[in-house]
Amino acid sequence: MSFVTRHRVTASARAAALALALTCASMGPVGADPVSGQVTGPLAAPNPFLGPVGTATMHGDAGSSDVTPLAGPAPGAPVTVYPLGAACPTLLEGSDGLVVALCTAIAGQAPTVFLLDPAAPGPLAGALTSLALTKGSLLGGVYAYLDNADRLVLVDGDRRLLRVAHERAADGGWQLSATEQADLSGAIPEGDNVTGLVPDWSGNVWFATGHGLVGLVNAAGRIETVALPSGEQIANSISAASNGAVAVASTHALYELAAKDGAPVVRWRAAYERGSARKPGQLSWGTGSTPTYFGPGTGEEYLALVDNADDQVRLLILASGSGERVCSVPVLTEGGPGSENSPIGIGNSVFVASTYGYPYPAVPDGAGPAVPATAPLRGGLTRVDLTPTGCAQVWDSPVRSAAVPKLSLADGGVHTLRRVGPETATPLDGYEYVVIDAATGAVRAATPLPGTVAQDPLQMAALTTHGGALLQGTVTGVVRVG
Repeated sequence: MSFVTRHRVTASARAAALALALTCASMGPVGADPVSGQVTGPLAAPNPFLGPVGTATMHGDAGSSDVTPLAGPAPGAPVTVYPLGAACPTLLEGSDGLVVALCTAIAGQAPTVFLLDPAAPGPLAGALTSLALTKGSLLGGVYAYLDNADRLVLVDGDRRLLRVAHERAADGGWQLSATEQADLSGAIPEGDNVTGLVPDWSGNVWFATGHGLVGLVNAAGRIETVALPSGEQIANSISAASNGAVAVASTHALYELAAKDGAPVVRWRAAYERGSARKPGQLSWGTGSTPTYFGPGTGEEYLALVDNADDQVRLLILASGSGERVCSVPVLTEGGPGSENSPIGIGNSVFVASTYGYPYPAVPDGAGPAVPATAPLRGGLTRVDLTPTGCAQVWDSPVRSAAVPKLSLADGGVHTLRRVGPETATPLDGYEYVVIDAATGAVRAATPLPGTVAQDPLQMAALTTHGGALLQGTVTGVVRVG
């Protein structure tokens, strides 16, 4: 395949452009306040083919900002456990206030869609109905999104692009039904599965597979694909920007693509340091990041991801549109040197959480052995801000995040679950819901969760609902705070 040649600019020109962008940003309510350190900024323009902003994708929006405009639960909020018999990495809320969960059943490992009512009382009243789908790869039943009709969009193990709707049944209850939009089996080889998908602003559904195939499906069901170089895998989801760009991180490089004449083409490729092996606490040999669009002007000028360098990982920030590196900076310097989570990005600020040493019960086929095989779970959460001359670390917290952290613009807190126990993780470890002050890195509040291993959030993403509750997927179901 051929790649579009990147336009080179001088370092001084990049610095001048960055300084101008940050100066302009300081004229409005975006970026980090230089006195208080509070984090604010614009989210990118809403994608018209997605559900509500903040609740329609695992990472909040098409650009994977991991930022929500909604406030999280108040300190001391009650905790409710929904025992679903499944691990639930994807929790999404539609415009009707119902939550659609994409989970993997413990028995049989089949992906299963659950419809939940977060306003319902009690541990069982929240599960309205469920629908089992065809099993695929370990990461094949993880990524999905809600479209603008509150339908769950995903690719099942038979490589069918499905839209799963929910509606009232004749008896007054709820029912889930799946409609096939396209059969991808002719485009995706046997043994390969979709690991990420996102709509662009034209309504195309973009997808990426574990074996390095990137494609799109248009409204008429036409499928077009492009293959990344041999040996490159895709182990995380993908992101989209309003200018038509789609960002994909492989186990070797970050790409930005776009549709040209109805087919995907690569705009640029930027290699990163992938290290000498997969690290403990990661699911692939390479970056663990879903690439994050962010910026102080439009909310999508830049892309962020974390590399996989052996001794010290770095946050990389690149310019969308050109792939030029804006800056890089060491992160997680006091914690574990590795991250499987998408960075949080908003305004001029990026937050990176360590997963180094996290005891995943399974890894995808072909991930390779971890080196070392195990490691202490020290944790760590780093905030980095863009500056007129590059980027700089603002604070480094020792929090041992056990989930994908989310930033609330409404309350200024980074919300996550914290693992409680010795550095060598054990099945007896406990978990707390914590809120970290985005300005200072200090823990504002902590709420213990009941139980131990049954509540392991397994580095999955939480959902903040419009009703002010936080729903967190665990290895056995869902925990609700609030």
